[in-house]
Amino acid sequence: MDEVQGGAPATAPSDYVSKTSFDDFGLSEPVRRAIAERGYEQPTPVQAQTYRPVFAGRDVIVRSKTGTGKTAAFAIPILEKIPEKRRKVSALVMCPTRELALQVADEFTALGKNKDLTVVAVYGGASMGDQLKKLEEGAEIVVGTPGRIFDHIRRKTLRLEDCMVCCLDEADEMLNMGFFEEVTRILSHLPDDCQQLLFSATVPADIEQIIHEYLTDPETILLSGDEYRVDNITNVMYPAVDSYPKPRNLLYMLDREEPEAAIIFCNTRNDTSLVTAVLNRNGYDAELLNGDLPQKERERVMAKVKRGELRFMVATDIAARGIDISDLSHVINYSLPEDPAVFLHRVGRTGRIGKKGTSLSLVSGAEIHTLSALQKKFGIQFEERKLPTPEEARTTRTDRQVALLKDAMSASIFEAYIPLAQELKARPDGEYLLAFALKYFFSHQRIEKVAEREKAELKKVEHERRERGEPKKERRSRGEERHATGEREDRPRREGERAAAKPEREGRRRERREERREREPAIREIPITREDGEQAAAEAAAPKSVRPEPVEGRTDGPSRNGEAQRPPRSRVFVTLGEADGADEAKVREAVATLAPGSDLLGVDVRRSHSFLEVKPEAVEAVVAALHEKEWNGKKLAAEKARRRRR
Repeated sequence: MDEVQGGAPATAPSDYVSKTSFDDFGLSEPVRRAIAERGYEQPTPVQAQTYRPVFAGRDVIVRSKTGTGKTAAFAIPILEKIPEKRRKVSALVMCPTRELALQVADEFTALGKNKDLTVVAVYGGASMGDQLKKLEEGAEIVVGTPGRIFDHIRRKTLRLEDCMVCCLDEADEMLNMGFFEEVTRILSHLPDDCQQLLFSATVPADIEQIIHEYLTDPETILLSGDEYRVDNITNVMYPAVDSYPKPRNLLYMLDREEPEAAIIFCNTRNDTSLVTAVLNRNGYDAELLNGDLPQKERERVMAKVKRGELRFMVATDIAARGIDISDLSHVINYSLPEDPAVFLHRVGRTGRIGKKGTSLSLVSGAEIHTLSALQKKFGIQFEERKLPTPEEARTTRTDRQVALLKDAMSASIFEAYIPLAQELKARPDGEYLLAFALKYFFSHQRIEKVAEREKAELKKVEHERRERGEPKKERRSRGEERHATGEREDRPRREGERAAAKPEREGRRRERREERREREPAIREIPITREDGEQAAAEAAAPKSVRPEPVEGRTDGPSRNGEAQRPPRSRVFVTLGEADGADEAKVREAVATLAPGSDLLGVDVRRSHSFLEVKPEAVEAVVAALHEKEWNGKKLAAEKARRRRR
């Protein structure tokens, strides 16, 4: 077995910038152009050392530190190897999590956008229809999680007999006992001459024994030497204070450190729910990411994190494995992991590609053993700091927030709101209204700072481009924008193809209309009286400007069979639905707990929310009782339901 050893570097930047150039790879023009458009100026060492063996067809095991560009290291040679318009599954990439699969698929899409190749991401919790469509059309690159990949194999919608290369990303996690059986079943469906690649930050010796059963004369590239280390990261530990609960320890640490944005790692799903609830209750912007979250919610949370709209993402190790978030300043360990090597994967979410980052860890009890192993085995030096007292934490936070308010005051005209502020102080609910206004200000102030930073970065890049004498970058077309967001632009169709596809599109639209009709509330089935019909006809005939507004809480007239008229009612929208494990009984339980005494006339449970039917005069009280309240670890939002537009 050939072995290419890359010793531990003398300086941190050598792990992230090599001495070679992408021009030395001999890349085709479409791939080289996509790399430049992606903003990659020089390959990292892992990209430089793996390109030639992977492109030559060798089986390869690569160990490189977290955040060194491993995804592009296998994506570039794979894209270079696959012929255009092959229309057969040519590359299979397996990832341990859905988020990582989407991230890898986005990287392939961006780097391959100038070649006639299609990328499809297959993972659980998402529509089978979209995945089947791309597979049927001959997607060449398939990226996914083992469970959904094997699902497609079993259904015979994914055929691997022509697959040229298979890559396992985060190989140590993929081949541990949790994924071993699924992965080996998939590997058994690959052709004997299929090239095998394994990329990870850690490759323990016992995993290598398993790996070698599926690789032929593999070349091992160890760019981290014999040590697993993450450089450019300051590691700080705070001994937990046992006199108050651990979530309170976390709050005091955040008050002291004031991280701009961070991932908070927890060892259990229950801890992610607890920490998220505590942070939100104390005015911090936080959302959780764990295996219990529906796929659409996971994608929504990840999108907010990558756009810089979310300050804290609270996650388990599996959910956050391999995720790349640019410019993440901090990683926080609410609890240290039992396996010291997992610590490296956690802290590797910050300090990526040579940037600096900070790791903060709360340490208590048995976690001292993990701390000792990290210090002795991996040579990680921790700076020990003490948590502030409750009074110090409160004073620090207040002073900081007052300073932010005064800074904003200096650039704003606000005197017109002084009378309102005086009136709010005198109101019984004035404190609540002021608290909401402050939360709104601090949340949006942080988002505005992120936007200003991005704008300044764009100006800097444009200035440097002008200094080098390069032409101004042209505005991207709509199709190119789709590529930038990971969405594959549909290839142009001939007129005949468009005509052939028209009935299929109309069929899909008809199905969606039927689904919407099925989901609409039962109020459509209430018999309409003659008077109602005449009123509706009059409203339809009247000009928009003079149409009467519908009356909230209107009493329905008697039905044709003479039944008693329905009592007046209004609807309240609340963000508690089937995706949260709620049915009608649980929604009623939540309302009874948070808004005792409320008379529910009906409950309509939807996928992500519910509608509560109450008496018109009770709407404001129910909304006030439910809005921004915690229920089973979720922060609810409630408002008066808006009338549906026709």
